Amino acid sequence: MPIERRLVHVVDDEESIRRSLDFLLSNSGYDVMRWEGPEPFLKGADKMTPACAMIDVRMPGMDGLELQREMKREGFNFPVIVLTGHGDITMAVHAMQEGAVDFLQKPVDRQHVLNAVQSAFETMRDCEEQRKRADWAKTQLGRLTSREQEVLDGLACGYPNKTIAYDLGISSRTVEVYRANVMEKLAVHSFADALRIAFAAGLGSEKRWLSEHTLLAPRDKA
Repeated sequence: MPIERRLVHVVDDEESIRRSLDFLLSNSGYDVMRWEGPEPFLKGADKMTPACAMIDVRMPGMDGLELQREMKREGFNFPVIVLTGHGDITMAVHAMQEGAVDFLQKPVDRQHVLNAVQSAFETMRDCEEQRKRADWAKTQLGRLTSREQEVLDGLACGYPNKTIAYDLGISSRTVEVYRANVMEKLAVHSFADALRIAFAAGLGSEKRWLSEHTLLAPRDKA
């Protein structure tokens, strides 16, 4: 439970989602402002008041990724938590590449929401810790084999297993095995946690991946 009330902006075109998150967060000690879409949020939110933003990745007109970019252009220095539906994992990865601190899949779990919001405010409070995180993340990647790091890099680029498998010359099943190994060795319980480590360590560059892997001739399937 927060000691002092802090502001959370909820940007979602579904009224039921806005109401549900408002109820949960308000009763957990947060102030909440609800916005039915990106445009009202950009026009009405006070960028000078510290806050975090929970934004839906799929909305009519401007989607969540475009909203993230617009927030940066307009000086909204808020940590962002992305809300995704089923099948939006690739968009969630891109959202984290754009700087989102977490993503939550609908229907969202109560405790996951509170944990994500708490983490968002912690990133605001402790910038020095974030700077140290890159070194920590690189140390964590040292637990992985080079092939496991490659698979994690592909996942951080937002690629599906089949694409990673083709580019690395292995089978999709082998990619799944490497992904499971990555989760175990990094001692994480969610894909989002693995992505945070990958991004902090500098993985997830699609340009680098394309230059290093797509010109490889297909090899025998592992």
